Amino acid sequence: VQLQASGGGLVQPGGSLRLSCAVSKSFFSLNDMGWYRQAPGRQRELVAGITRGGRPGYRASVKGRFTISRDNAKNTVYLQMNSLKPEDTAVYYCNADPTYGSKILDSWGQGTLVTVSS
Repeated sequence: VQLQASGGGLVQPGGSLRLSCAVSKSFFSLNDMGWYRQAPGRQRELVAGITRGGRPGYRASVKGRFTISRDNAKNTVYLQMNSLKPEDTAVYYCNADPTYGSKILDSWGQGTLVTVSS
């Protein structure tokens, strides 16, 4: 199964980035998907999730700033990140969102680094 995240980079506080994650078709079509992040010295956390039907959910710290979406034709999940803050700095990954029963893959892929700094 492929989980290939991309789109990270260095951005100033207040800036925007759009992350993409290409997912194997079979896995994508059967699962709710999520974006996770892991900052240095911290545990990986679920940032946003989206069900197969397109219903999004967000952790409180990113609500109103981040938007998750999925393109079922391209087997891709996106994370639009606006009003970025230094505390958003982390490696971002995609995987299944287990909130409603989807199973997270053991293999997480490389992730994409987001650095928010002036």
